[in-house]
Amino acid sequence: MKHQAAGTAAAGTPAIEVEGVTRRFGSRWVLRGVDLRVDQGGVLALTGRNGSGKTTLLRILATLLQPSRGTVRIFGEDALTHPDAVRERLGFLAHNPGIYDDLNADENLAFAQRMSRQSADPARRAEVLARVGLVDAGRERVRGFSTGMRRRLALGRILLRPPTLLLLDEPYASFDADGIALVNEVARSVADAGGAVVIATHDLDRAAGIMDTRAEIDDGVLVAVPITARADAHRTVLLAGSGGV
Repeated sequence: MKHQAAGTAAAGTPAIEVEGVTRRFGSRWVLRGVDLRVDQGGVLALTGRNGSGKTTLLRILATLLQPSRGTVRIFGEDALTHPDAVRERLGFLAHNPGIYDDLNADENLAFAQRMSRQSADPARRAEVLARVGLVDAGRERVRGFSTGMRRRLALGRILLRPPTLLLLDEPYASFDADGIALVNEVARSVADAGGAVVIATHDLDRAAGIMDTRAEIDDGVLVAVPITARADAHRTVLLAGSGGV
């Protein structure tokens, strides 16, 4: 059985289809037979204690880690056999923002454009810096940035080419109220454009206003957590159990 988040474009290809995914490190099973479906337009909050497998599942969805068994499809594309095609669609805000201290904010974005084969577009970089609240810090070296500013820049790097799948790992950490609102605004915009969002978080209060469904990982198993749909949501929420290894 699968957790299903019905999105704004429920008909057609799901944004995420995970079937029977397991992952082991040595003798330890981190994920055990995970089944997951998120339709286009869905925002899924993924919860669980530290070490439960949340980040491992996000890294598999981001094509940074292969499962020991199982299949992963992103918008119908096999993420295990065609990872490059999947990476064109996604943005991943990880714990480590992966930005460069010796470059300024604008240079970090310019480098990201080159690495992802985007056109070197200063106007686009300026637009992104403004959106993430760093327009006045664009020429400052990142080594002087606070943790919150670094995470804003990492989010800006994702927005250079807006993703259709947005993966957020504890995105509210180190953000002030404005930063939290920014994360939620970006996530909602991705979903409303027909994409999908998965938020791994301990902070359900912050995610409650945008999530459509919630699933919890307990010892590597995905467990259903029924929630009440937001009053303004024009979608149906359906949750069911998940299997084991």
